[in-house]
Amino acid sequence: MRYFEDIEIGETHYFGSYAVTREEVLEFAEKYDPQTFHLSDEAAAKTHFGKISASGWHSCAMTMRMMVDNMHAHPQAGLGSPGVDEIRWLKPVYPGDTLRCESVTTSKRRSKSRPEMGSMEGTITVYNQNDKAVLTMKSIGLIRVRDAETQ
Repeated sequence: MRYFEDIEIGETHYFGSYAVTREEVLEFAEKYDPQTFHLSDEAAAKTHFGKISASGWHSCAMTMRMMVDNMHAHPQAGLGSPGVDEIRWLKPVYPGDTLRCESVTTSKRRSKSRPEMGSMEGTITVYNQNDKAVLTMKSIGLIRVRDAETQ
């Protein structure tokens, strides 16, 4: 189990492998982002996408899945997240793509008001199978301190 004290600024983790399927892209779009270029080959062909692409929000959801799978594989004393900043969809994600993640810890700080926890910030970059970055976001995570009595 990794705690706040174990996190190093600058540490980088590589993880994930997520195969994007046409069925999942269509299902997500139908339910949450029913724009025509996510649902119709003909409509998508008339856009800069050229073909059906995953919703950016679906790309975020697939990223979250890879992040959680990585947390289970490498347990840490996580306490959730207050949010993410600066989500950027850099390139379309298409059915047939395989995604992976890179996470770099950029800062951390101990909470003054809640000595049992700290926060850490990082940059998540998602790549496709061609090593092209398709998504970036700045993540914020809350994590338990090993010994709240120690300053």
